[in-house]
Amino acid sequence: MKLIVTGGAGFIGSAVVRQAVAAGHEVVNLDKLTYAACLDNVASVAEAPNYTFVQADICDRVAMDTLFSDHAPDAIMHLAAESHVDRSIDGPGAFIETNITGTYTLLEAARAWWTTAGKPEGFRFHHISTDEVFGSLGATGQFTEETPYDPRSPYSASKAASDHLVRAWAETYGLPVVLTNCSNNYGPFHFPEKLIPVIILNALAGKPLPIYGDGSNVRDWLYVEDHADALLTVLQKGELGRSYNIGGENERSNLELVTTLCAILDELKPGPHPYADLITYVTDRPGHDARYAIDPTRIRTELGWRPSVTVEEGLRLTVEWYLNNETWWRALQDRAGVGERLGVTA
Repeated sequence: MKLIVTGGAGFIGSAVVRQAVAAGHEVVNLDKLTYAACLDNVASVAEAPNYTFVQADICDRVAMDTLFSDHAPDAIMHLAAESHVDRSIDGPGAFIETNITGTYTLLEAARAWWTTAGKPEGFRFHHISTDEVFGSLGATGQFTEETPYDPRSPYSASKAASDHLVRAWAETYGLPVVLTNCSNNYGPFHFPEKLIPVIILNALAGKPLPIYGDGSNVRDWLYVEDHADALLTVLQKGELGRSYNIGGENERSNLELVTTLCAILDELKPGPHPYADLITYVTDRPGHDARYAIDPTRIRTELGWRPSVTVEEGLRLTVEWYLNNETWWRALQDRAGVGERLGVTA
């Protein structure tokens, strides 16, 4: 297939690009190269004959029209997004612009090209979203594809809006779409503002390991390489107009996650004292959702997909990657917001 991947220099997008190129697909990586993007994430495929990079903004309609006409894709995988909840609290405008206006612009460019090209059979617009659009769970229950939307942060609200736009373009204009909503990702090339890389890098530097509130917030953790595999599976096998929840089947509280990371670091990179001694509880994030959990029945039964690693296995692989790739993360330490506590203005 010939694929356009938006946000392909970001964390999840680059994993999709690497896997798609390795699988033999012709991949056009579209990225604006904002603060969280890094072309080093796709350096391993940069010279591949089936890889092309285009720098452009998904909000730029002229650039998007040119992209479609130049490359005539079989599918577009839309991952470009502002994604950090804490940043959305401090500056929601960028999330509205990229996640809502950008998705709208991309949908219109895709619809115009698809119509002009004679509505080619097999074309798909794959919109990648998050489980955060469903809101917060109590101690029991899981999100299904039918769970009502209940976003509670500027980030999740902007992603919920983009999901609704994609469904509306399918219903109103017949645009062939598939949607996916994933749980929390982690793994190699994770930009160092999210919980897991923050804990790893702070531990290595002997800095406090910040945990919001009492650490009881629960997430379902999905290894990014597993997620990329699931996305390519949905793209090729998913039913048009359908959504698929992608989970790691690995629920852990933030405190459990951090203590597991500390134990792995104690083994692989022993310090002068146990890393868990550095755990520090900090003021909670405003509107912090208590628990996310995904019911993966649909993707498992319809498409035969399930994650390949447990969270313990994936965390070990992640720690090993950060220990072996210091040059990558060192180069990102001076980017805006890295190492700072964000999301406290509310």
